[in-house]
Amino acid sequence: MARKKMSNLQVVKTQDDRKALRQRERRIKRRRRKELLTYIILIAMAICGTYLLLDSKTYGTVRKADSYAKDLSDRNNYVQFADGIVRYNHDGVVFLNKKNEEKWIQPTQLQTPVIVVKDDVFAVADSGGNSILVFTKNGLKGEIQTTLPIERIAVSNQGIVSAILKDETSPKIISYDAAGNILVEQQITIGNTGYPIALDLSDDGKVLAVSYLYTKGTQVQSRIGYYNFDTAGKEKADNKVTADTYEDMLIGEIFFMGNDRSVAVGDNGFEIYTGKDTPKQTKEVKVNQEIKSVFHSDSYFGFVLLNQEKSGYELRMYNQSGDTVFSKEIQGDYSHVKMDGDNIILYDGSKCCIYTTTGILKFKGDLGADAQEIFDAFGLNRYYVMSDNELRIVYLTK
Repeated sequence: MARKKMSNLQVVKTQDDRKALRQRERRIKRRRRKELLTYIILIAMAICGTYLLLDSKTYGTVRKADSYAKDLSDRNNYVQFADGIVRYNHDGVVFLNKKNEEKWIQPTQLQTPVIVVKDDVFAVADSGGNSILVFTKNGLKGEIQTTLPIERIAVSNQGIVSAILKDETSPKIISYDAAGNILVEQQITIGNTGYPIALDLSDDGKVLAVSYLYTKGTQVQSRIGYYNFDTAGKEKADNKVTADTYEDMLIGEIFFMGNDRSVAVGDNGFEIYTGKDTPKQTKEVKVNQEIKSVFHSDSYFGFVLLNQEKSGYELRMYNQSGDTVFSKEIQGDYSHVKMDGDNIILYDGSKCCIYTTTGILKFKGDLGADAQEIFDAFGLNRYYVMSDNELRIVYLTK
């Protein structure tokens, strides 16, 4: 008689067997995790190496990746702002997206429009006229009418505007909110302070920096004044918290790098001021070359300098502390220079030169179009180039 097969019998594993099995499974998992991590590291190194290689190369030509054309009859000005581009002329201000499409249009009547841009707000003024318009990326925020001709303006991220108003004997500096209400009015006595020639507002609108040109007999001086509209300036006459005089420097430009650092640029050097409530001069640097152009961001600033003993120019960049980051000789004359991210972009017509903040020459060549504005596009070595009637996306090639 055949014996019946017992199919439900199982081998009973001891506790030691189960422990050994779990250890074996853990070793397999650890090995797989190590292998996966090794693959990830190798892939990341390859990607980073490729990126650094491409980013550190010098390119000489561009190719057009895409373009967005629009027929326009008037001569326009362009400037990068927020996630788009501002187009402006005497008849209006237009905000464009990155496909050259109009998001909104604000008609204007400005004889000589000038623009000042912050991260969140920009202002367009009629130089020599009496109108200032304040905008965000959503459109018109407010309009200001002045009683005297406008010479220069500054704007904060909140839409506060400070303006130098022209008067040969008694100029004014008036600060307005975006709706046109006067916040602070400074009556200038030329004989005491000098004539205001440059100004800027901190990003939060609480501190105003002004450079004055002062004549004392046959001697010409520069005077720097800081005005605090917050708590620190309430007990001060005219809100002035800082007043310095420079007898050997004519300061024609002053700008903030955030809220607590600013730079005053003269004809032979610059001064760095630090402090949020009461700015103090913390560094003075002499530059024994003619300053042709100035560029800056919140992290760096620099100059295009005229080489006195050689032909061409020098591009020199500094960090926030006023220490030199790099200095490069450049050939060619460029009418525009700007910082965008980690790029210093110089351009004139279709000629362009791009340096990184580490001093690497990324591009020198012809853009194939007369540029009105240039800025970074998404992707490696890609840029937007705005000409009169066309927005191009280009990428750098050999």
